[in-house]
Amino acid sequence: MNPRTISATFKMKDVMEGAGVLLKRGFSNVEAGLFDPFLLFDDFSSNIPEHYQAGFPWHPHRGMETVTYILDGAVRHKDSLGNEGVIESGALQWMTAGSGIIHEEMPESVHGIRGFQLWVNLPKANKMDKPRYQDLVGKSVPETSLGSNARVKIVAGSLANVTGPLESIAGSPLYADITLEAYGSVSIPVPDGHTVFAYVIEGALGLDDGKDVFYAPGTILLFNKNGTEANLRAPIAGARFLLIAGAPLNEPIAWHGPIVMNTNEELQEAFSDLDRGTFIRP
Repeated sequence: MNPRTISATFKMKDVMEGAGVLLKRGFSNVEAGLFDPFLLFDDFSSNIPEHYQAGFPWHPHRGMETVTYILDGAVRHKDSLGNEGVIESGALQWMTAGSGIIHEEMPESVHGIRGFQLWVNLPKANKMDKPRYQDLVGKSVPETSLGSNARVKIVAGSLANVTGPLESIAGSPLYADITLEAYGSVSIPVPDGHTVFAYVIEGALGLDDGKDVFYAPGTILLFNKNGTEANLRAPIAGARFLLIAGAPLNEPIAWHGPIVMNTNEELQEAFSDLDRGTFIRP
C-alpha cells in the first residue's frame, strides 16, 4: 500500500462567465501549475434559470480540450465546422480544440441544470491537431461496482477493468463519477506522479485514514503527487464525487482567455489569426 495524502483543498468561488452565467469555479490559471495537465474546473449547476440560460455564445478555442459532463438538464452545442447536437442528462462531450474551433454552448433546461466543465491542456505536439468531438451518440457511460458499497461511472480512462467510452485522448486521463453509500469506502489505484483531485458533489468525503475529517460539497481535494492509491470514505451521509487524474505535461503555459499555447508568440499568432479570419485551419 502507498496511499496518497491531501496536499491542499479548494472551495468553489462564484464567477460570471459567457453572456452572464453565474457558475462556481474551483481552479483556473492561478492554480494551473498545481493541477497540470488540468487547466480549469467549473460547476455550473443551478436551480435558477437566470443563472445559466444566457449561456456561452460563439467563442474560439485553440491548444486545449473542454470536457462537459451533464448530470441533469441539457446543453445544445454547435460549431464553426458544422457540428451540432445536445448533451443531455448523464451524457458528456470531450472537445479537442486542437488548431482551432469556434463554438457555442447554450443550456436548454428550464427546471435547473447540474453539470461540470473541465479544461485539459494539450501537449505541445498535439496543440495544432485537427479539432474533433467525442460524445455519447450510440454509447453510454459504463457503470460498475468498487467493492460492496461503492459504484462508479467511468467517463474516461479505465477502472476496475472497465474502460470509458472515449478513445485516443492525449495523456489517457481518468475521469470517474463515484458514489459511496453511508460509511462506504473505496481504494482507487492511480499512477505514481500523476495529478489527482476529487470534487465533492453530494454528502461528505474524507481520506480513509482513520481520522474523522470530511469535506462538504463544493470542495476540491488535491492529492500529493506521490502514491499509488487514493483511499476515500464517507460518513453516514454517503458521498458522490468526481475523481480525476492525469499525467503532468511539465510544459510552459501561455494562456489568455479561451486559448492555451506554450509561448507568447504562439498566443499572439492565434489572436492574429482571429483578426485575419484564418483561425480555422483547412
